[in-house]
Amino acid sequence: MMQSLGGKGRKIVLAGVLLVLLALLAYVVLRSGPLAPVGVTVAEVKKQTVAPALFGIGTVEARAIHKIGPTAPGRLLRVEVQVGDTVKAGELLAEMEPLDLESRQRAQAAAVQRSRANVQSAEAQVQEVAVRKAYAQTQAKRYEQLLAAQSTSEELLALKQQEAQAMSASASAAQANLEAARQELQRLQHEQDALAQQRSNLRLVSPVSGRVIQRSADAGTTVVAGQAVVEIVEEGALWVHARFDQQRAQGLKAGLAAQVALRSLGGAPVAGQVVRVEPRADAVTEEVLAKVEFKTEKLPSIGELAEVTVALPAQQERPVVGSASLQRVGGQLGVWVVEEGGHRFAPVVPGVSDLDGRTQILEGLQGGETVVLYSEKALDSGSRIHVVERLVKPAAGTAK
Repeated sequence: MMQSLGGKGRKIVLAGVLLVLLALLAYVVLRSGPLAPVGVTVAEVKKQTVAPALFGIGTVEARAIHKIGPTAPGRLLRVEVQVGDTVKAGELLAEMEPLDLESRQRAQAAAVQRSRANVQSAEAQVQEVAVRKAYAQTQAKRYEQLLAAQSTSEELLALKQQEAQAMSASASAAQANLEAARQELQRLQHEQDALAQQRSNLRLVSPVSGRVIQRSADAGTTVVAGQAVVEIVEEGALWVHARFDQQRAQGLKAGLAAQVALRSLGGAPVAGQVVRVEPRADAVTEEVLAKVEFKTEKLPSIGELAEVTVALPAQQERPVVGSASLQRVGGQLGVWVVEEGGHRFAPVVPGVSDLDGRTQILEGLQGGETVVLYSEKALDSGSRIHVVERLVKPAAGTAK
C-alpha cells in the first residue's frame, strides 16, 4: 500500500514539474520565440509641406582646359612656370628655339627692301614714258597741222603717229611693270609678316588668367606641332560633375540653388548653382548627370570629390510619413497602419522626399493615422506587435 502511494506521489511530482516546464516554455515562446510580439516604433501621419532636396556625389572638373603648345615642330628653349603656379593673361609660359628663323627674317627684310627699290624704279620709268608719250602725241598733232598747211609730207606724219603709238604701248608696259613690282612687294611683305607671326608663335603666352595644372615638357625637349607644353585652368572656371539618383531627380533643372561641400575646405559648404542637366543619363548606374558651378577663393584640386545638395521648390501640404515606414509587400509599396486591435497594410503612392527622411504621400493616407516607423523584424498580416519607445540594438554577435 505504501509502495503504491509512493509511486503515485512520484508521478504527481513529475507531472507538476512537467507543467512548470511547459509553462516556462510557453512563456519563452510567446515572449521571445517566433510567436512573440514584434516590437515597433510608431509615428503619427501629419499634413505638412516638404522642401525636397537632392543629394549627389561628384568630382571637381574644369569647364575648359587651355592647352598651350607650338604651331610648328621645334625644341623648347625654356619653360618659365611650374605646376600650381598662378599666371596672368599674356604672361610668358615657355619659348621655342628660333633656329634659322632670325636669319630668314633678315633675308626677307632685304628682299622687301629690294622690292621697294624696284617699285620706285618702275614708278620713275612710268613717269619717264608718260613724258615721252605726251611729247610724241604733241608732235603727231603738230605734223597733222603742218600737213594740212602743206608744209610737210604724209610720210613724216605717219612716222610721228607711229612714234606716238609706240610710246603709248611703252607707257602701258611700264604701268604693267609697276603693278607687277607692287604685287611682288606686297607678296614679300606678307611673307615677312608670316615670319614675324611665326617668330611670335615661338613665345608661348597664357591666353587667360588662371592656374597651371600640367607641365608636359622641359627645356631641350623636341615637341611637335599642336603638342601641349603647359595646361591652364582659367580662374573661376570650375564646376562639379554631379550624379543624382534618377528616381529622386524630379524637378532638377538649371538655375536651382545648390550647396557644394569640398573636402579641401573641411566639408564647409559653399554656394553654387545648377548650370545644366546633361541630356544623357548614365544607363549603368541609373543616375542623372548635372553640372554645378560654385564660387570659392581657394581653388580645389581637379578631380576632388564633392558632395552636392540641390534645393528643389517646396511642395504643397500633404500627408507626410517617415521614409523608413515605406515597405514593399507583395510587390506593392505601402505602410503598416496601427489600429485598435491590430495593424493592416495600406498601399500608398509616395511623392517627393526631403533629406530629413520624410516622404509625402499622394494617395493612400488622409492624415492622422498611426504608422509603423521601425520594427524589430519584417511584419506580415499575422504578426503580433507591441509599441515601444525605441528599439533596443542587439548586442554584438547576436542575430538581428
